[in-house]
Amino acid sequence: MKHRGRHRRRRRGRALRAALTGAALALTGAATLISASQATVADDPGSLKPLTSAADTDALRLTEHRVPAPWLERLSGAMGEPVGVDAVLDSADRTLRDAADCTAGEREALPVSPAATRAYCWDRADTEGWLPGAVTTSGDADEDGTWGAHRVVLSAWSRDDGTPQGGLARVSFVDADDPGRLSYTSALLAVPVDGGHDYRGLASPVTGMVWYQDKLLVTTAAGDRDALYVYEMDRVQRATTAASAVGRVPGGWAAAGHRYVLPAVASYRLPDTAGAARPGAISLDRGTTPATLVASERVAADGDRPTRLWRYPLSTDPDRGGLPATDTAGHVDAVEAYETGAAEVGGVLSHRPAGAARADWYLDRTAGGHDGRGTLWRQDTEGARATECGSDGSQRCWSGQAGSLSYWARTGEVWSQSGSMLFALPLRSIEDALD
Repeated sequence: MKHRGRHRRRRRGRALRAALTGAALALTGAATLISASQATVADDPGSLKPLTSAADTDALRLTEHRVPAPWLERLSGAMGEPVGVDAVLDSADRTLRDAADCTAGEREALPVSPAATRAYCWDRADTEGWLPGAVTTSGDADEDGTWGAHRVVLSAWSRDDGTPQGGLARVSFVDADDPGRLSYTSALLAVPVDGGHDYRGLASPVTGMVWYQDKLLVTTAAGDRDALYVYEMDRVQRATTAASAVGRVPGGWAAAGHRYVLPAVASYRLPDTAGAARPGAISLDRGTTPATLVASERVAADGDRPTRLWRYPLSTDPDRGGLPATDTAGHVDAVEAYETGAAEVGGVLSHRPAGAARADWYLDRTAGGHDGRGTLWRQDTEGARATECGSDGSQRCWSGQAGSLSYWARTGEVWSQSGSMLFALPLRSIEDALD
């Protein structure tokens, strides 16, 4: 049985590589049709400009607000003992399809260059009416790349209610132990209210997400001053009814039809100033001491100002595991910040190669107001370079709906999602495409 299983996985692997290669070739062919004028639309964002003045860095400050412990205890007392990631994965009842089984239309969301080496598409019935958001993995959570006995991918989604603020938000827990079969189930993101007697849904697209230690850090779109929410991965509550409502209902607790709900344990508020920077895309950088939360804001393509990139230190206090570092007033201050000419940033990574004097910053940018594909840039204080594809050297080689970037150091892979596709590729292939 072991041998037959291994042969089946090998056949699936060959089929997947063939499908991805075919998709990349087809997309590369399409890229050659991009005119030289279109290829220059993705303007060079130039070098990163350090931000050092107090006015600049004060605009990046967040203020911590912890959910009172009695609220959380009251909620779990009413809903039942919280469960952890293992219990959620044990109940995974949906499966992602391998790229070979995805439609050509779905695979169009994959980048052209560099090409994905692993790709999957979501259950259509389960994601209908939902918009994809950020991605993180157990590679962020722990340096060995696992959480307990599992390799896990977390994928955020928001209900498409036709508004910029978005509807309810959820996170899909993906069991990634077997690359040939990824199964998943989802939990609704919520915020405790009324002293812990109830909760409301987190009504916002999840623009960025990092799983660090036992905490899940989530950034939200514009709507209120709370820009970052934190959840505990060992505090997943079971819903007791499949009702479409959210919160306490006659006869129990509902999570918009989901079996699980994650109540926030903290939030972080923007400064009350006109120039406050809302963190959009975020990622984890373990190459700093302490580890840092890397952030970028989202500035529209027709905006009249640069985009800011920065990093927050994560706490080394054992009593604050997984949380940003704060001062005695509860403020979270940036320890490094830059301006970039890049607009419509959908994902950000900071990575310092072994032996390098400084970190490189990787930004993926959506197509913005232009049809077609996004771009992938590497920037530092000396300049910028984009990946290229097609016979005319177009820079529009990335996903059109550029999503968050998450680096899984143990495997060397970068994970992202666009449209209905969840995909991964080696960071080395990105570096090679930019050299």
